[in-house]
Amino acid sequence: MTYQDSTIQDANIKETHDLIASDKVEGTRVYGQDGKHIGSIERVILEKRSGRVSYAVLGFGGFLGIGEDHYPLPWQKLSYDESLGGYRTDITREQVESAPKYHGDDEYDWNKENGRRVYDYYGVPPYWM
Repeated sequence: MTYQDSTIQDANIKETHDLIASDKVEGTRVYGQDGKHIGSIERVILEKRSGRVSYAVLGFGGFLGIGEDHYPLPWQKLSYDESLGGYRTDITREQVESAPKYHGDDEYDWNKENGRRVYDYYGVPPYWM
């Protein structure tokens, strides 16, 4: 096998025991501590220099994806639950609904001030500390 062949093969990896491709995370359901579905991951936000996942953007509301709100959620608030086939969090849908958010196709300003608001709301230390 040549280097080029292994590169092509590696690009198609979707999931291993400990790893998952970002395109497979997007759309994954998120469940509250009660096991009820509270939304789905719309995208993951990575810290450029370290490569760590900083946020999962949780989407819900609206109808058929129209009018949906987006809620940045610190990645450490999620843990994968194999029995649910999705991520579990210790927060409720009501807590998420009161969290910092942005609407539909609006651009979100991913600055440290807004990041601090998100991390403070969820009570976890920011990824940059």
